[in-house]
Amino acid sequence: MPHIQLTPAQRKVHRAEAHHLDPVVMIGGGGLTDAVKKETDAALNAHSLIKVRVFSDDRVARETMFQTLADELNAAPIQHIGKLLVLWRPAPVKEKTPDEDRMPGPKDVKVLKFSKRGGQRPEVKTLRVLGNQRLTTGGQIKRAKKKPVSIKKRNRD
Repeated sequence: MPHIQLTPAQRKVHRAEAHHLDPVVMIGGGGLTDAVKKETDAALNAHSLIKVRVFSDDRVARETMFQTLADELNAAPIQHIGKLLVLWRPAPVKEKTPDEDRMPGPKDVKVLKFSKRGGQRPEVKTLRVLGNQRLTTGGQIKRAKKKPVSIKKRNRD
């Protein structure tokens, strides 16, 4: 038995989500090898819901492959229809490590400069504002000021 048990309603939702998917792993004449298991594991890590195509006419062999993959990869068997197997495993939590030295990227900003003489069209300029810069109300680019530190924080440090 697989470790992940799903209710029929959850299984139905995953079947519906898998309907439009293409098979990402193919099992050929060699059967269920270690390379196939490794590739299926990588696909489950990347997509969490995958289809596997088995090029074998033996239904019993396909059913055992389906159960073996579900057991060994800790995945939930969703559907076995014809030569297609659908497996699901929750996506692993990806840890994002924020880089403290990174600044916001550059932005392209359009600035309108109105003419001093009336009746003329305003001039449109595209300016690139870098992460350590700011755009003033007059359309000038200046370096961003450091945020002031409160008195309490200054005294605490």
